Amino acid sequence: MKGYFISVEGGDGSGKSTQMQRIEAYLTEMGQEVLLTREPGGTPMAEKIREMILDPANRDLTGRAEMLLYAAARAQHVEEKILPALRAGKTVLSDRFTDSSIAYQGFGRGLGDMVAEVNRIATGGLEPDLTIFLNITPAAGMARKNRQDGHVLDRLEQEKAAFHEAVYAGYLQLAKENSTRIADIDADRPAEAVFADIRKALDRVFGFVPQK
Repeated sequence: MKGYFISVEGGDGSGKSTQMQRIEAYLTEMGQEVLLTREPGGTPMAEKIREMILDPANRDLTGRAEMLLYAAARAQHVEEKILPALRAGKTVLSDRFTDSSIAYQGFGRGLGDMVAEVNRIATGGLEPDLTIFLNITPAAGMARKNRQDGHVLDRLEQEKAAFHEAVYAGYLQLAKENSTRIADIDADRPAEAVFADIRKALDRVFGFVPQK
């Protein structure tokens, strides 16, 4: 039995970490065996690539090299962790997947359609059954980030506002073009209200009876 694959997407400060915890708890409560993972990362090798990508010291990393590093980490992640879990009937819940690369490198770096093609190769065509897009403007998201005590901005978070606006435009286009797969959730609200809408999307995909 093949398991379900759920990804959670959104710009910086969209509340992914909070909602990932809520989603994992809800799916577990509903009887799913959940594998929680993240990108870039999820395996020892992919985590090393993550460090390279996000290290602020690596300012000279080009957009194309960045795209290929993400794809390499994703290829390892899919083959080593995601596919075995799905084949075992588990629900895989991933903090980011291919949509992140399309938004950040395709739109943010201006690399266009080549990003989707490279990632088709990296993933073998694997797509999530459901993608939760936590929709918040870059300005609102970064304001949240800046309120977090002790948070040190990584290399991508340190990019200029124009980059983050391009990434956001990419996410909006992806959500519009893939409305069956992507649940576009207004994330500029209290966490409880955001999760209420996420739960509706989960209930639809998994066939859970909605809670009263």
